[in-house]
Amino acid sequence: MAWFTSAYNDFFKDLAKHNDREWFAANKKRYERDVKKPFESFITDMILRMQAVDPNCKIEAKDAIFRIYRDTRFSKDKTPYKTQMSAVVSRGGRKDITLEGIYLELGFKHIRMYGGVYQPDKDQLYRIRQEILYNLSDFEKLLNEKKFKARFGEIRGEKNKRLPPEFAEIQDKQPLIANKQFYYFTEFDPKLLTTDGLIDAFFEAYGESKEVRNFLHAPLSD
Repeated sequence: MAWFTSAYNDFFKDLAKHNDREWFAANKKRYERDVKKPFESFITDMILRMQAVDPNCKIEAKDAIFRIYRDTRFSKDKTPYKTQMSAVVSRGGRKDITLEGIYLELGFKHIRMYGGVYQPDKDQLYRIRQEILYNLSDFEKLLNEKKFKARFGEIRGEKNKRLPPEFAEIQDKQPLIANKQFYYFTEFDPKLLTTDGLIDAFFEAYGESKEVRNFLHAPLSD
């Protein structure tokens, strides 16, 4: 049975038109019924599915799901609510997004799955770059692997303008060495939202990212 009905997207479409606290308060019960509860159920099932891949993924839905409230402190956009739900399904949940897993967004604008390493610290970033430097040909083969390229296209991320000399020497050959983030994403057919094949779609894509995912996370393993 599907987790979501058309009421999920209907709520967010209306929220996009009336993104203020007064409207949200008046529609709070609708949010809890049509969005919050079904999303929690979906993420609970995503976690159970992830445990078959990673038995150490022992989090609960509340540990994975991001709040609907936007952080507007440093943003020109002062609308208080997100127009989608998001979560990190991994052993660290939303509190450690450098760990291997799935970051997902479900909304009326898109359904996306992200992977890779999004916010590595200074040491983690150095180790990933070192892995690329030492295994450059293997890395490039993985990036060009047919299924990964067809599904995700490329690895993305902001770049450093300056690099340590040991990494700068290969920057022309492999520009990704300058990345501060190493992430990729895929977008699904919006019609999947109201089907019982939604989780299968996420994990099919997750499987197609396995080799690249393993490469990026290998230097971060203790």
